[in-house]
Amino acid sequence: MSASGKYPALFIGTRYASLRSSNLLVGFISWLSMLGLAAGVAILITVLSVVNGFDRELQQRILALIPHMTLSTARNNPLASEAQWQPLRESIEAVPGVSGTAPWLQLQGLLLARGQAKGVLLQGIDPVQEQQVSILGDFLTEGSLDSLTSGSYHIALGAALARQLGVQVGDTVTLVSTVVPLTPMGEFTRQKRFTVGAIFSIGSQLDGNLAYVHLQDAQRLYRLGEGIHGLRVQTDDLFAVFTLGQSLRELLPSSVVVNNWTASYGAIYENIRISKTMVGLLLTLLVAVAAFNVVVSLIMVVRDKRGDIAILRTMGCSLGTIRRIFLVQGAMIGLIGTGLGLVLGLVLTTLAGPLVNWIQTHTSVVLLNPDVYPVNYLPTEILPGDLLLICALALLLSLLATLYPASRAARLKPAEILRYE
Repeated sequence: MSASGKYPALFIGTRYASLRSSNLLVGFISWLSMLGLAAGVAILITVLSVVNGFDRELQQRILALIPHMTLSTARNNPLASEAQWQPLRESIEAVPGVSGTAPWLQLQGLLLARGQAKGVLLQGIDPVQEQQVSILGDFLTEGSLDSLTSGSYHIALGAALARQLGVQVGDTVTLVSTVVPLTPMGEFTRQKRFTVGAIFSIGSQLDGNLAYVHLQDAQRLYRLGEGIHGLRVQTDDLFAVFTLGQSLRELLPSSVVVNNWTASYGAIYENIRISKTMVGLLLTLLVAVAAFNVVVSLIMVVRDKRGDIAILRTMGCSLGTIRRIFLVQGAMIGLIGTGLGLVLGLVLTTLAGPLVNWIQTHTSVVLLNPDVYPVNYLPTEILPGDLLLICALALLLSLLATLYPASRAARLKPAEILRYE
């Protein structure tokens, strides 16, 4: 027995789904429904991949560079030395979930070079201990953090900051302290010439306002003695900072303040998460509209194939077989449209980042301003789970769209159709 005789619904439904029809309008609408579904799937894949990319870059770049948690002395309390923090540091590092700690010193400063001035957020670090809490070394484009030794007065600058000041590795800049001590001669600002020892590029707003010097050099310039603000704490899971903070509070005296990354970047991360949810829902409606076109397409196919349906019924085809014919046709349109949308979405996602970078590099158009967005380029990340969910959703909506036309085809009365054929 041939396949067409054994599975008539599959054979006939596949032929109807070939999108070739003597009726040009029916063929056009069939193509339109399939391409609309493909476009909806492609757009949904591309947009969600971009949102996933921003989420990844925020976690792997910005949140890998800034401290997950900071422990500092309360406001108006005197700064403690690293040696005074050491007992607490040993207790903190023993807490499960803590991957490392390092001394923390954060100050405001003004950098002067080549007639340019720029306010900076100055970090005093110990390059060796910093490796436990930061991946700054992974973003270096010039120089080395090894140049930041005590007494050498070397400084590491963000790429955008170095570009604004017009300096490179080996050039000198003047760092002006924002702490103005009062002397018998009046108020005098303290300043020191630093040599640029390294330049880093994160691809975010941090490149334009962040600078690193050795911890002891910062203490000398700002006359802090051996004082530090506290400790930077790196965690195994940056989303566990709230529960981990509760655990640390039990070990810390009341004079110690605990903060985490959500104070500075929590709003950005929450916006990304909400954007993914809202954009996903809105674009799902686009796929649903495309699925509605499948309904229109199949209704017109049913009208175009009324004679065929009547002949099949008189030859003994059951109502279930007629219904399955159009279910197969709708499923084929959904499958082809979803497949095309998947391929197109992957292509668009792959090309989106390089295209945006090319536009920003070769034109004066700034599509992603680092003052507004977390990064100044378009990141993308394709998650298999998102692809599976989008394709399953598109196929499900396509199948649901076939139910009414298939049921309508099965209810046609052969005698009335043949009377006017």
